[in-house]
Amino acid sequence: MKVIDPHIHMVSRTTDDYMALALGGIHTITEPSFWAGFDKRSADGFHDYFHHISVVEHARAARFGIKHYCWIGLNSKESENLQLAEDVLAIIPEYLDRPTALGIGEIGLNKNSRNEVKILERQLSIAAERGEMILIHTPHLEDKLKGTRFIMDMILNEPRIQPSRVLIDHAEEHTIGEIKEKGFWFGLTLYPSSKGSPERAVDAVEIFGSDRICINSSADWSVSDPLATLKCANEMRRRGHSESLINKIFYENPKAFLSQSPKFEAA
Repeated sequence: MKVIDPHIHMVSRTTDDYMALALGGIHTITEPSFWAGFDKRSADGFHDYFHHISVVEHARAARFGIKHYCWIGLNSKESENLQLAEDVLAIIPEYLDRPTALGIGEIGLNKNSRNEVKILERQLSIAAERGEMILIHTPHLEDKLKGTRFIMDMILNEPRIQPSRVLIDHAEEHTIGEIKEKGFWFGLTLYPSSKGSPERAVDAVEIFGSDRICINSSADWSVSDPLATLKCANEMRRRGHSESLINKIFYENPKAFLSQSPKFEAA
């Protein structure tokens, strides 16, 4: 079985995890920029972080035969300090030029605050000007449906951005329908003890179909599982779904979305 995990934070994981990914058939992964569990104090910290995910993790993954790509952006949790945010936005284009950077992400909203919206608008402008693909984070803390709708409206008001080149992640049952109707890709995130379980993700496949869906582990520094995609695939197999459908969900779909970047090549 071949799997692409389009959302995993390997900067927080061990070399044992890389080995487990390789043994499990997960040979292609993409790592969005995220909030690393603490607030960075200056743009210098982001320089180091963007270099880490665009160069260091790429090389570390290669030792295990895994292709590693990244997304560059300012997470909504770090958008409240507007001066720091502006300093970070100024350096983002430098890292988007890196050969391993597929686009801008994960960007979006967390608390649906005014400052988050302001910085999201700026990052969408950068994406539009450069023709970048986008990976969107939708709110965990505040109203997810309200935040998802707001994000989609902002994107759809920018004619230079095609919804087919945007993946809206952390989708749930009450947001998937509207995301699909508007032409976006959507991501389901798997967690061991909160939010989306493998069973819920398979339920979503059965309800909403297999088109424009990408399932990911989002494994990071907290309670998470880098092999969650394999467990979700096994849940599909347990329910009697075909191997061709499983392959579509966990390999062909993310490959189709990510291949819109000329930098991407699946293992």
